[in-house]
Amino acid sequence: MAILTNHRILITGVLTDDSLAFGIAQRALEEGATVALTGAGRGVALTRRTARKLGEIGEVIELDVTDPGQITAAVSEVESRFGRLDGLVHAIGYAPPSCLGSGMFVAPFEDVSMAMQISTYSLSALVGAFRPLLQKSEALGGASVIALDFDASRAYPVYDWMGVMKAGLESLGRYLAREVGPDKIRVNMLAAGPIRTMAAKSIPGFEIFEDTWAERAPLGWDVNDSSAVADTAIALLSPLLRGTTASIIHVDGGAHSMG
Repeated sequence: MAILTNHRILITGVLTDDSLAFGIAQRALEEGATVALTGAGRGVALTRRTARKLGEIGEVIELDVTDPGQITAAVSEVESRFGRLDGLVHAIGYAPPSCLGSGMFVAPFEDVSMAMQISTYSLSALVGAFRPLLQKSEALGGASVIALDFDASRAYPVYDWMGVMKAGLESLGRYLAREVGPDKIRVNMLAAGPIRTMAAKSIPGFEIFEDTWAERAPLGWDVNDSSAVADTAIALLSPLLRGTTASIIHVDGGAHSMG
């Protein structure tokens, strides 16, 4: 039996088939899960086109995490489709251009607050809204929430305010895990190494990561291969890691621990 048989999973953040969220959705389907995808704003059309590559998974659910009305509507849609949730993948992140590649003194607070709401606060908004459905999980060990992360233990070139948002995301994940643990809901961060995705291309100077990460990582690193990230997400979504919560799981070839 596949390890996600009978699991109902909601995956956010699928835009193109090079996205980490797409790879996770593809592997979840292969492991027997029933999957729903969300899209936001002008990106919904792109998500719908990409979703066709995954087969019949139903209509993409519109979910702008800055719109409380859309969050409420998305919960209702998922409830009508699935009745419960066994897994939720938070793969949402955005920072205005001023927040990336210009240092820490250029971005106005309005831009920083937008990055915070979409990239960090949205995890709390979604877990809170979908909590009643996650509480109904029938999976062994309960429901699993994963937030895609990028190691926030150090400062990286050009990542700037998004690094701060990821640090906040890691802390938020711990607090959420503490709060929803009694509901048999676990919350973990999946800190991936740099992968050449559409989101990565929006980061000025991303080639700095491409050129140096493999040299630092003891296991090496291929920026064109996200399969290890997807496989780890499947393990986190499954009962295999049902005793793990409030953790940061690094899938980066070991680079985060090197000097």
